[in-house]
Amino acid sequence: MKLKGKTAIVTGAASGFGAGIARKFAADGARVMVVDLNEPDANNIADEIGGIAYRCDVSSGNQVSDMIESALTEMGHIDILVNNAGITHLPTPLEEVSEEDFDRVFAVNCKSVYLTARAIVPHFKHRGSGAILNIASTAGVSPRPRLNWYNASKGWVITATRTLAVELAPEGIRVNALNPVAGETPLLKSFMGEDTPETRAKFLSTIPLGRFSQPEDLGNAAAFLCSDEASMITGVCMEVDGGRCI
Repeated sequence: MKLKGKTAIVTGAASGFGAGIARKFAADGARVMVVDLNEPDANNIADEIGGIAYRCDVSSGNQVSDMIESALTEMGHIDILVNNAGITHLPTPLEEVSEEDFDRVFAVNCKSVYLTARAIVPHFKHRGSGAILNIASTAGVSPRPRLNWYNASKGWVITATRTLAVELAPEGIRVNALNPVAGETPLLKSFMGEDTPETRAKFLSTIPLGRFSQPEDLGNAAAFLCSDEASMITGVCMEVDGGRCI
């Protein structure tokens, strides 16, 4: 129960890594706002864990501001923000990725981090505490070909995490990131281009521990970094990748 009494917002929490994080936070005692564009699945996760479901497009400044205000109304205060919502473009030569896909990837993966920080940091500063966790990717550390702009967006998240950590540390606010390798989530097929036994075997051959990241793996790491047990840890971008980046 390392998060007992804590309140948390987890974006992209209706499935995949976000759902794993939301479940672990709730199991460890936190009250969780499950945020996603997929409202039915967000409701299912919220019902399962005794949390609050909220529909939000995290690339919209107005919707993000409304989300933070709703969380404060429902929970009284916010201790933890997890920026997990993310998308990718399909494996494609970099010059063939459409401008529309590029804009969408950077709006969801990068702009959302700016928007949520802009909305929540004043609250954290007022309280003199808070934890932000950004879900980046091994793609931002060890890029794969044909995922160029996704790789770049996750590299941006890693740099943003470190600069937020430096600026906000004097205010008692910690900012960290997790770098998962591709996992058993709805995005797996998009990363691989196609989900076949052959493509899975090829992908797994690059991971020394020989398996994909699971939502539970991310939940366990996230719960630690957002808990008081990690009170001396900020600016860390921790791989949860089975050795992929070695």
